[in-house]
Amino acid sequence: MKLTMEGWWTVLHGFVLGLVFLLAFAGALMALGALRHEWTPPEFARVLRRLKIRVWTVAVSAWLMVITGSYISYVPYRASSPASPKSKLLAVHDLAALHTFAMEWKEHVAWAAPILATALGFIVTYYSAELATRNDLRRAAMVLLVLSFVASVIGGVLGFLIYKAVPVL
Repeated sequence: MKLTMEGWWTVLHGFVLGLVFLLAFAGALMALGALRHEWTPPEFARVLRRLKIRVWTVAVSAWLMVITGSYISYVPYRASSPASPKSKLLAVHDLAALHTFAMEWKEHVAWAAPILATALGFIVTYYSAELATRNDLRRAAMVLLVLSFVASVIGGVLGFLIYKAVPVL
């Protein structure tokens, strides 16, 4: 199977950036949950530095995912020609709802992921050491991280369903 340029961008968008996002999310969630003020200063500084790297990796990968998805991978889908994936999807009565519901949700909900992740990055950067002593702040950071993950998963699952129905390759 030979991939077109759009196919390679779709692979980068979904598999590469998605994998980076998932790995950084898991690491950030683990680091946020394990953050304790009882650690020695060098150990605490190391964990805090890793947390910041992971959180900002989540944010950057989320931004790259939605930008490549919206402005590169999605362009061939929404082309106005009768051979475009969108036209093919809308032509099949049973699949038209997939576009109406899934694509509209995917276009809008997926953008919440990088916004929430960026807010998390600023919280972790600004409050740094306070995250270890303030449970409310750490919980709020975890909620933002999980909401970012949920928004990304919704966008990813809907994108997968649409792609399986009408491949862009």
